[in-house]
Amino acid sequence: MIEEIIPSPEVEEALVTGRPVVALESTIITHGMPWPKNVETARAVETVIREEGAVPATIAVIDGILRIGLSSADLEDLAQASGVMKLSRADLAFAIAQRRTGSTTVAATMMAAHAAGISVFATGGIGGVHRGAETSFDISADLDELGRTPVCVVAAGPKALLDIPKTLEVLETRGVPVIAYGTDELPAFWSRGSGLVAPYRLDTAQEIARLISTRARFAGHGGILVANPVPEEAEIPSGEMNRHIEAALTQASANGIRGKDVTPYVLSKILELTDGRSLETNIALVVNNARLAARIAVAAWAASIEG
Repeated sequence: MIEEIIPSPEVEEALVTGRPVVALESTIITHGMPWPKNVETARAVETVIREEGAVPATIAVIDGILRIGLSSADLEDLAQASGVMKLSRADLAFAIAQRRTGSTTVAATMMAAHAAGISVFATGGIGGVHRGAETSFDISADLDELGRTPVCVVAAGPKALLDIPKTLEVLETRGVPVIAYGTDELPAFWSRGSGLVAPYRLDTAQEIARLISTRARFAGHGGILVANPVPEEAEIPSGEMNRHIEAALTQASANGIRGKDVTPYVLSKILELTDGRSLETNIALVVNNARLAARIAVAAWAASIEG
């Protein structure tokens, strides 16, 4: 393991003994939710993973050290910190080399999880092809990382502010299996449906664990995306969300917001436009994804014991 990567005692013991571990990103703490909802959600997610029999490993770079698993005090400090870098694939090594503090996006969390030996990761939604990418070329590094790093990512689908059909096309080109959990329609983050048929459907954690094991036999073929619909009671219908998204994107363009700053800006505007409902939905889907990811990790662990 790279010397700048330090697992927490709990995570290290789990990795050494072969217990199931679920990786968690930290950008949702620093850039995705306001205080104190951010730390409350981070703790709720870790609690759910433990309840399901797995060990949570929230990942962040703190003073140049890539930490795989944070203490409760670490979570609180990170949730209130200012000037925290948002680390994607291009930024992770820079932050470590420069002894900076940064939170990890989907791509950086996949990199870190794989380096630490963790194969299941829970997040909110993945990045992808942004609307207007044919002129802006704004495409998230998450897609390339899914195409190259063998980690199973459990999300509520692509973020709804993206061009979802183009995102699916890029994932197909990168050879990434996209699995809708318990549904034939691809989820769209705040909404249970996107209007698009999912490439594949699986209905149990055991089936997904078997897919992970089977795909691992083919070296160099990247990760898996599991799209888990937001709980029905927390959903914001896609028609309503699309109106809010269009309004937020229009404001982002008018204010010159570009690149990695678009998503946090739009999320903030949507929070205003939905009178806080989007945040509650975000919390519900993150917890829901963590629960499924833990069940997948436990199923994979159980299969390895039996095998």
